[in-house]
Amino acid sequence: MIKVEDIFENLRENSKNGVIEIKNAKENGAKVVGTYCVFTPWEVIAAAGGIPATLCSTNESTIPDAEKVLPRNLCPLIKSSYGFAITDKCPYFSFSDLVIGETTCDGKKKMYEYLGRIKPMHIMQLPQTIEREEDFEMWRREVVCLKERLEKEFGVTITDEKLREQIKIRNEERNALKDFASLSKLTPPAIYGEELQLVFNHAKTGFDKERVIKELKEMTQTVKEAYENGERRVSGDRPRILITGCPMGGAVEKVIKIIEEEGGVVVCYENCSGIKEKQELIDEGKDPIDAIAEKYLKVPCSCTSPNKNRMDLLETLIDEYKADGVIDVILQACHTYNVESFSVKEVVKGNKKIPYMNIETDYSQNDLGQLKTRISAFIEMM
Repeated sequence: MIKVEDIFENLRENSKNGVIEIKNAKENGAKVVGTYCVFTPWEVIAAAGGIPATLCSTNESTIPDAEKVLPRNLCPLIKSSYGFAITDKCPYFSFSDLVIGETTCDGKKKMYEYLGRIKPMHIMQLPQTIEREEDFEMWRREVVCLKERLEKEFGVTITDEKLREQIKIRNEERNALKDFASLSKLTPPAIYGEELQLVFNHAKTGFDKERVIKELKEMTQTVKEAYENGERRVSGDRPRILITGCPMGGAVEKVIKIIEEEGGVVVCYENCSGIKEKQELIDEGKDPIDAIAEKYLKVPCSCTSPNKNRMDLLETLIDEYKADGVIDVILQACHTYNVESFSVKEVVKGNKKIPYMNIETDYSQNDLGQLKTRISAFIEMM
């Protein structure tokens, strides 16, 4: 029987397999659609026969190239993403036949204008609020508009039957990821936070979803059986940390590493590429366009106002994952998440009565010493 450690080592060693997989698919005539945000309805792309590929970049290597066009005091995620696109260092961008963006933050909206000079772009207009009937109707029209654009681009017809098929597949993947993440709900957790992130990333770059779902279920079963047989890889003395804030990437990765080197363990990621998008399923009993629009509009992002859904989700996750403390990771120049951190602090310290810390950082390694000092003190306090 495979050892638990071997599962994660295999994922690290095979982290580039997604590029090979999509390259082979492209050479066999597949259409690739690049995406930047979890608001993008994956099911519509897949129903058109396209392969959805995440494009957001997560390190600082191409930021100097991006800053020849974009301002230096812009969010590192935006600069990194643009830099990887213009330098042709993101294979998924290179393979994309169409790129989809959404009107989330102002920086991304303007960056998309420049990306449109390189690749065909389709921009989905996101409502600024999500509580009114007209917000839903607006977003539903955007989903229909995307459907029509994909049909025209790829010369296909997206039927309700195809949409329902993809809804079922993606819901199954969400459930499989939630089941794996639930291993962190155990006391002590059965996995480390770095391993949980590794699995999230694996699913994101696995384009054969039926295979990914099978792998997720097998990994969950292997870890669970080892735990039930008495294996305790994570000490019960480690404070349990929930990470919230901006999308995961280079900034969150260095924070995870410090937390777990300093004696804590990350048990949950509320972030976009963490559990947030996976928490709610698409209603398989409704009209597929209505159901898709409804699910994606409920993604609790700081770009919508008010954002009560995020606060409710945080309270739920803190309870479910038995968090001892929350670290709010904010990317420099991300104003919406930075402003919203006050409300997050009220929920964490006021409602849940557990420690809270806000970190503002970027993709560089320049603040590692400062972060280590602050995070170490935070963990020691618990």
